[in-house]
Amino acid sequence: MEILSPAGNMDSLIAAVRSGADAVYLGLKNFSARRNADNFEGDELRNAIKYCHIRGVKVYVTVNTMIKQSELPAAVDSVLFAYNSGADAFIVSDLGLISVLRERLPGAALHASTQMTVHSPAAIKPLKKLGIKRVVLAREMSREEIKNFCTAAKRENIEVEVFVHGALCMCVSGQCLLSSVLGGRSGNRGLCAGPCRLEFSASGSGRYDLSLKDLSLLSYLKELEDFGVASIKIEGRMKRPEYVAAATAACKNALGGQIDENLDIALKNVFSRSGFTDGYYSSHLGADMFGVRTKEDVLSSGETFAFLHSLYKNERQSVAVEFSVKIKNGENILLTAKDPDGNVVSVKGEIPEAAKTKETDKETVKSALSKLGGTPYYAKDVDIYLENGLFLSAATLNGLRRKATELLSEKRAGLCQREKITYNGEQQKTKILKPQIYARFISPDRIPADISGVDAIILPFGCDFSALPGSVLKIAELPRYIVDETAIKIRLEELKNQGVTAACCGNLSAMELSREAGLKVIASNGLNCANSESVKTLSRLGADEVILSAETNITAAKTLGGNIKTGIFAYGRLPLMLTRNCPVKNAKTCKECGKKSFLKDRKGMIFPVICRENYSEVYNCTPLYLADKKEDLRAFDFLLLYFTDEVGTAAREIIDMYKKNTPADFPFTRGLYYKNLL
Repeated sequence: MEILSPAGNMDSLIAAVRSGADAVYLGLKNFSARRNADNFEGDELRNAIKYCHIRGVKVYVTVNTMIKQSELPAAVDSVLFAYNSGADAFIVSDLGLISVLRERLPGAALHASTQMTVHSPAAIKPLKKLGIKRVVLAREMSREEIKNFCTAAKRENIEVEVFVHGALCMCVSGQCLLSSVLGGRSGNRGLCAGPCRLEFSASGSGRYDLSLKDLSLLSYLKELEDFGVASIKIEGRMKRPEYVAAATAACKNALGGQIDENLDIALKNVFSRSGFTDGYYSSHLGADMFGVRTKEDVLSSGETFAFLHSLYKNERQSVAVEFSVKIKNGENILLTAKDPDGNVVSVKGEIPEAAKTKETDKETVKSALSKLGGTPYYAKDVDIYLENGLFLSAATLNGLRRKATELLSEKRAGLCQREKITYNGEQQKTKILKPQIYARFISPDRIPADISGVDAIILPFGCDFSALPGSVLKIAELPRYIVDETAIKIRLEELKNQGVTAACCGNLSAMELSREAGLKVIASNGLNCANSESVKTLSRLGADEVILSAETNITAAKTLGGNIKTGIFAYGRLPLMLTRNCPVKNAKTCKECGKKSFLKDRKGMIFPVICRENYSEVYNCTPLYLADKKEDLRAFDFLLLYFTDEVGTAAREIIDMYKKNTPADFPFTRGLYYKNLL
């Protein structure tokens, strides 16, 4: 099982490799989910890949952000440069970029980033169709969920990668809008400001109810290996080399059945938020999973850096070399070196002298050739043919050894120009339409008696659709986090009998299950669609309509439709976070809370929290409103009006305002549609 370590810069990369990493993952200056890390570009990237390949370590390059339409050509160029520099694989999240790379760069190995929110087996088929070789699973999955996913992935020859150590976001990766909405810095575009680590309290007591402890699954690595997990991943491209070294060494020890208590204590001191948690994996959710970085944590970390630095102070000799040397009278010395990958180099030396006093023996030759300290190599075997009566100086033997290992390193790091491709993208024309109204309600009893002007009604998956009038399209909103696919399939058949003909799907699993059930598929904004290639990819995967990302600039969004119907989230409280561990549980029990509660931030703003069967959602404090933006709205086939806590006649009044393009007379936000996220 591969140990995959983070490398935010060259120092962390060296720390990872010297501490036992089998592979590292690193980001480019752009298009990486950790754009605030130092990251790599140009010769620095090439040198990093050379360094790793010489030492038998693979390099995976992250290109795992949501890509704007205007950025697609640059993103493809960045991947091409890294590919031609020797990158072993690319960790990608944007569906459009994945499709372009599969078409234009078929030799590149693609891994589905955890930003794709892959968490149930139904996603495997569409991922395989996209050419994905490995899936990085969502960090919120339990032991049984991971086991079942591995079983299904093995049937499709898809590798599985699991995070086992590092920071835990409160929100499921790829589903967070908190940073972008509150601060204009998008987590889905690699610039998360970490607002969830600030005060968000469910009890009004100043608690940090969106801050989880760090993850540690070190006790379960052998179990994960038994499940068939191919790679265990350490989070931390923003962290110091000492942390990278400690976490890597701890994983190496755990896989080897060793326990280093000093290392475990040091690791906790280097970075943790009141300790570690395995709550998702062990299905022990609740208050015990929450934690913050305390002053004591910060002070104790400084005391351990010297110890941790010793973990990667010296080169790790990890590459076995087989030497073969022929030393004959009257002939040039011939030294051959072979590595585990089949690379072979040969070096000719001088003609040996006749011994005047003491002749050179085999032990002297073996000892000289085995002196590989300070290099990544060690002598696995030394085969010596030595005729009697000859003398070789130490300088001669050392020079031959150095030259042979230098040539071997050049071969191991050797790069070649693999491909040369171009991608210019395409610009769609803005459509002029009369958009339909899709109204989403939290329950049937919130639907107004008068639904004139509404073309489709969306209700959560568990609601009863049978009483809805036949004049509207009935759309079931599938769970944003799927635990039991069998139950989903059974429920879909029940919904079809209630007149449901379409499903609103926020992840690939929901899309696949709905498509198999014969329902019309509406890909929702949880799939982070922000470019025309993503729209086309969703269409190829079975989507009939697409709700574009709420992080898309309205001017760009108007050009993304093509031949498929597109819509936008046009009204309502944006879902800012999708969580498996309800934030309210850090303050009170479910019985005390009920199904609906709220968080209050340090400024006194109220963020509603609504729980489902397997997850919770945190909603924005202010509703989004666009009704008076008539000319912009006409570019879309439909508008999603998303009703959550509206009561009485409020929903009907909002619908009328969108039909008449009326300005709002209440506090509202334009969301991100008129901003240009970095």
